[in-house]
Amino acid sequence: MAKAAKTAIKTKDQKAAADAKNWTKVIRAVRSPKSGAYTFKESIVHKDKIKEYLGQ
Repeated sequence: MAKAAKTAIKTKDQKAAADAKNWTKVIRAVRSPKSGAYTFKESIVHKDKIKEYLGQ
């Protein structure tokens, strides 16, 4: 039988695990000035700074 997948974060440091939930992966579409095609930029941003990051 297969093992059941665990969704909970298991670390020795529970504070670090709780802090990890405050970060978000943000993907922006950026237009290339050379070709006009879109490229995607990925960043890990704190959840309180998302609007500032997208406003750039």
